[in-house]
Amino acid sequence: MDPHGRIDVKWDVMSWTPDGYVAVVTMTNMQTYRHIESPGWTLGWKWAKKEVIWSVLGAQASDQGDCSSFKENLPHSCKKNPSIIDLLPNAPFNQQFSQCCKGGVLASQGQDPAAAVSSFQISIGRSGTSKKTISLPQDFYLLGSGPGYTCTAAAVVSPSAFYLGDGRRRSQALMTWSLTCSYSQTIVSKNPSCCVSMSSFYSTQITPCPSCSCGCQQGQANCVNRKEDHKISSLVEKSKAERKMVQCTEHMCPIKVHWHVKNNYKTHWRVKLTVTNFRYRTNYTKWTLAVHHPSLRSLANVSSFLYKPLMVYGASNDTGMFYGIDGVNAVLLEAGSNGNVQSEILLQKDNNSSFSLEHGWPFPWRIYFNGDECAMPSPDTYPSLPSSARFSAPTGFGSIKGYLQILVFIVLIGIV
Repeated sequence: MDPHGRIDVKWDVMSWTPDGYVAVVTMTNMQTYRHIESPGWTLGWKWAKKEVIWSVLGAQASDQGDCSSFKENLPHSCKKNPSIIDLLPNAPFNQQFSQCCKGGVLASQGQDPAAAVSSFQISIGRSGTSKKTISLPQDFYLLGSGPGYTCTAAAVVSPSAFYLGDGRRRSQALMTWSLTCSYSQTIVSKNPSCCVSMSSFYSTQITPCPSCSCGCQQGQANCVNRKEDHKISSLVEKSKAERKMVQCTEHMCPIKVHWHVKNNYKTHWRVKLTVTNFRYRTNYTKWTLAVHHPSLRSLANVSSFLYKPLMVYGASNDTGMFYGIDGVNAVLLEAGSNGNVQSEILLQKDNNSSFSLEHGWPFPWRIYFNGDECAMPSPDTYPSLPSSARFSAPTGFGSIKGYLQILVFIVLIGIV
């Protein structure tokens, strides 16, 4: 679904200092529909020697460490394995840097490329002062509001180029190294974090999320019955697990996506899409929903959501990303009466007549919420057409025409 999804991290050494260097660190989220939400990213590494961080602009080390060996001018951080976090949007102006101060939130590349970049400036001491004496940091790791990312080792690459002022002068970094961090859903949890349910206008059958899609109620201490919503504040305080408190359901998923085939017209068909949040005290900001279905190549209209087609494999356009409108529904609120977002999508039927209501064809093949693949029901449980819809006798004009043809045939036989 996102073969090139990754986060690129680049260090550009911009100047040498008497005991080290000044570098600009840039992180670019290349993932199409996975973003980093609040509380934001954390970038960490291990120094190869006895380096210290003198200062940081646009970010900060989460721990200063032991700087007792310094009598004056204490470094910003003396830790052997520092971890850097972004500044908040209201940070003082003299501590800011370009593309910083978003609380660690990184938008997905498909949703908002301009907000998918974060950078900070860092001054390093007790380090090499040339290309030959400098040592690259080791054991990089990235937390995107939680675990899941695995980073490669840093490698020296061609120096980055910059165009300043009116764009007619080109400059370059003194030295550049880069690494990539890739996400794996299985590192975070053995269970999915979302599930899909289905229904249709032509069937009374509702296909629920698979039971225990995201775990089972048995042994779940952070499960709250819907009737006890009013007690959620006290329960959260008692459990000390605020972000993990979910509503008790058969599927036990924080997110449920419901796909309802609403109407079937002569040239189009309509689907109602509903995303429901079952997690308490957690809002999903800048959420994304990636859907895989062959009819998305003929999508005619989307209401309430924004839509972007994803050209995953060349000219194949059967995958798209839905996301909210800023100021309207870009935030999926916590579990409760307002904890859902809805849209209706109108799809055009292909000229090759591939559309069918049979065999589960109108339902999605795969769905991802915020980049995580959702648990799908078994195909044999999909809403099905009633037998009468498949094999009913012709009615209306078609039946009269058929009877007339039979009558003419009988008359002709009699004449012969």
